[in-house]
Amino acid sequence: MKIQPLYAVPQHARQVTDWLWQAFGGVAMPREFFASIIEHSQKPDALPLTFVMTDGEKPLATVGLWRCDLISRQDLFPWLAALYVDEPVRGQGIAGALQAWVIDYARSKGFRELHLYSACRDFYERFGWQYIGDGIEYPATTVHLYRYEL
Repeated sequence: MKIQPLYAVPQHARQVTDWLWQAFGGVAMPREFFASIIEHSQKPDALPLTFVMTDGEKPLATVGLWRCDLISRQDLFPWLAALYVDEPVRGQGIAGALQAWVIDYARSKGFRELHLYSACRDFYERFGWQYIGDGIEYPATTVHLYRYEL
């Protein structure tokens, strides 16, 4: 398995877009919204960035390093965002590997901390993330905020 920036394997952009739309879009956000995110997260050494894990030519999972993932908390920067593991390969440590990849990448770029938000609790804590409180996702959904000190 290999993790690399999506700009190195752009043939997977459509699959990554579909994963994010299906996992995070619902009725409220059209596929075009996620396509725009993916399109504009493929510039080397600039944020936002999207990474993809592949096994040979098969995409398995994705994660982003974004400037902002929660509009109500633009004071926090940068964000580990849009972590998605394809259902058939869940439970194999891929989510942890993607987190470690982004943490190492962010550290190498001189960032001092990362943030993320999630609707669930007790998952990210296992990987060293510290719960820092709740936030509001548009329009009015409570989410849990986390910080990782680099």
